[in-house]
Amino acid sequence: MKILIVKLSSLGDVVHTLPLVTDIQRYHEGALIHWVVEDEFSDIPTIHKGISKIIKVAFRRWRRTWFYAHTWRELWEFLRLLRSERYDLIIDAQGLVKSALVASIAKGPTGGFGFYSSREFVSSFLYQRRINVNKGIHAIDRLRTLGAKLLHYRFSSGADFGLFCSDQVSTKSIMLLHGTTWASKFLPEENWIRLSQLAENDGFQVLIPSGNDSDFERACRIASKGADLLPRLSLNALAKRIAGCAGIITVDTGLGHLAQALGVPTVALFGPTDPNLTGISGKYQLTLASSNLPCIPCLKRDCKFSNDDCKLYPPCFAITPEETWKTLQKQIDIKSQA
Repeated sequence: MKILIVKLSSLGDVVHTLPLVTDIQRYHEGALIHWVVEDEFSDIPTIHKGISKIIKVAFRRWRRTWFYAHTWRELWEFLRLLRSERYDLIIDAQGLVKSALVASIAKGPTGGFGFYSSREFVSSFLYQRRINVNKGIHAIDRLRTLGAKLLHYRFSSGADFGLFCSDQVSTKSIMLLHGTTWASKFLPEENWIRLSQLAENDGFQVLIPSGNDSDFERACRIASKGADLLPRLSLNALAKRIAGCAGIITVDTGLGHLAQALGVPTVALFGPTDPNLTGISGKYQLTLASSNLPCIPCLKRDCKFSNDDCKLYPPCFAITPEETWKTLQKQIDIKSQA
């Protein structure tokens, strides 16, 4: 059996799809699984043992460079690769119109979320098989349910992300994952600085990664208080650093979900987003979310309050650094005793 999975982005969404791959391998032994993914996130499927081929696409970059000849050459090569093989099933795990178009261009029968389950219901018109899955369950369970119904199996065990990273670093290091995409998800910098101090006081090396320019500037401000600023790393290299850490503290960001997939003790701080839908949880992972405001979770990119309205901004991050650090210590202890 040969299966194509279409999950283009983002990092967290790609990570959430990994247990689906593991399930297919478990219940359809010997299945060949290919994956269409945005090139900037393609490092993640490469470290899953069940992926035999990755087809990279660059829609995000092509939108900015569509007027260049090399963009059209890259697009033509992508379409050639996409149609170079026939599949027994093509699963659109994204539920967007663009991902459904990719699935429909590939050779083989298509399946995806039904009209009441898809993120963009128009995408469902492009599938030959439509599966309605409860939108109120966690994203990982939604994807696993989609695969199980399309391929006629039942899963019963917990989610297995199927990742392994070698070249692990010191187990006395803590990484603070401060970068994210929504303005409303940012934890106040003073909280990060205090978390860094608490970790160092307990003998841990504190690592601060950075991505884009704004991430780098924030990382420099946090690291100036004593933490170690990491150089800008590829996603694969950063995954290896995460895998070797004793623990991770993160906001709702793709790297935090990657830490969960790698089995690292993790505490995730959620504000505007819903932990029931995308929260980080597992044997050594826990999500902390404030419950002191009626607007939580607002699911908004920008907070309706302003810095002038609140002593703490965003106000949904009311959990103290001390409570956060104490919770991570417990998760680290649980893993050390396992």
